[in-house]
Amino acid sequence: MTRQRWITALVAGLMVGAVVVAAALGVDVVSAQEASTTLTPAALAEIAQVEAEIDRIEAQTLERLAAPPDNQVQQVELLGKLMLYDKHLSVNRNEACAFCHMPETGFTGPVSELNRTTGSYPGSVRTRFSDRKPQSHAYAPLAPVLHYNPGQGDLVGGNFWDMRATGRRLGNPAAEQAQGPPTNPVEMGLPDIACAVYRASQRPYRALFESIWDRQAFAIEWPSNVGQVCDQPGPPAANDPMPVHLSELDRGRAAATFDQMAQSIAGYEASAEVTTFTSKFDAMLAGKAQLTAPEQMGYELFRGKAQCNNCHRDGGPGEDPLFTDFTASNIGTPANPRLPYYAEDRPDARGYVANPAGSSFVDRGVGRFLTQSHLLSQPSAVDTKWLPLAPDNQARFRVPTLRNVDKRPYPTFVKAYGHNGYFKSLKAIVHFYNTRDVLPRCQPNDPGEGTTCWPAPESTDNMNTKRMGRLGLSDAEEDALVSFMQTLTDGFMSANQR
Repeated sequence: MTRQRWITALVAGLMVGAVVVAAALGVDVVSAQEASTTLTPAALAEIAQVEAEIDRIEAQTLERLAAPPDNQVQQVELLGKLMLYDKHLSVNRNEACAFCHMPETGFTGPVSELNRTTGSYPGSVRTRFSDRKPQSHAYAPLAPVLHYNPGQGDLVGGNFWDMRATGRRLGNPAAEQAQGPPTNPVEMGLPDIACAVYRASQRPYRALFESIWDRQAFAIEWPSNVGQVCDQPGPPAANDPMPVHLSELDRGRAAATFDQMAQSIAGYEASAEVTTFTSKFDAMLAGKAQLTAPEQMGYELFRGKAQCNNCHRDGGPGEDPLFTDFTASNIGTPANPRLPYYAEDRPDARGYVANPAGSSFVDRGVGRFLTQSHLLSQPSAVDTKWLPLAPDNQARFRVPTLRNVDKRPYPTFVKAYGHNGYFKSLKAIVHFYNTRDVLPRCQPNDPGEGTTCWPAPESTDNMNTKRMGRLGLSDAEEDALVSFMQTLTDGFMSANQR
């Protein structure tokens, strides 16, 4: 069975099961046809718990408005946190940025059932799913502005899996990353950036925003129908790309305020509450802890035989140990046929088709960004000087930080790994790095998948064959690597011990 037929068959099964699940939940016929088996009762219950925790954190943070900090840096951090936990900034007022980035999981996906199954998350329009798993936004503000290093022959920096939040306009990739989800149709779903500004102007933190960024931030003459326009999910009609109709001056103010919202969010992400450097590894560097024998063995393997440190750098002269080199690589991750995105090839109830390619979709990563094809949101424009780099960047994805890679709220909580969430444990992805080119290809429905065989890569373009695939690690050495990476979980020591 070819990869495309394998995915097509699985998608068909998902859609049949979707109607059954939706009917059991009392969903109308149109929604049932759009729904996915990933939103099972178990997933919905867990989503409700996450939403309740977001509401709790937001309410607790709003209390701080009664006596805000007198330091402007801390005011920006407070404002950024309030916006990250504000579900009103999504089209249906049901999805905060934090829905995909919660602290108990290291600011990545907080729903174990979604991680275990799809790996991707639903947007504000709950029948629309992204094509990738959420990344952590902890440590994201420390990424450099995207640039080409001719000595390395690589693009370096940026945010998102495909580097498209370059940081070249705002000077901060994390700020530009924050500008993607609000108008991404499969995420927060607003039809216009002006809607995010309008919604923010109605929120309790407006006065704090104006005290930081000045009162012109919301000095905008809104059209009488702005509320109705902003209640309609994006994308906007092709002949009306900015459906909130503003004067040229007000459009400029809205754009500037949207930038300030993003910069505030990046300010919070850079704060000691999110980017903390409080792991056991940090304590070890400070001479306040010692690694156990398995952890030390894993660290030595990490820096040596396993070759992890070539890309997930543990720091050097003048470097923070961020466990990424900010480049991109194709590790040969298999396609994840459980992504609902494969089934998003027909118009939904609002006429939107997220994935015209259907089951034949192949995620081209950085190459897709460089050729501007099928981008859902574009916080940064492509530098035309980079276009010749597209062939060498097809199917490459940004090297993620390993900090908090195993942070989870309880031991059985499932985290997903890889750009598409294919891997469901640290052990699994370590085993893949070790044996990708040693074990045979899996047959359909092979019970040994992930242990004694691997599916074909989603794409072999530019696949990394130098530093992974046949590392020759024993099972005990794989386990030692996992033990070491578990020392990268923040919270081992308090921030004031640093």
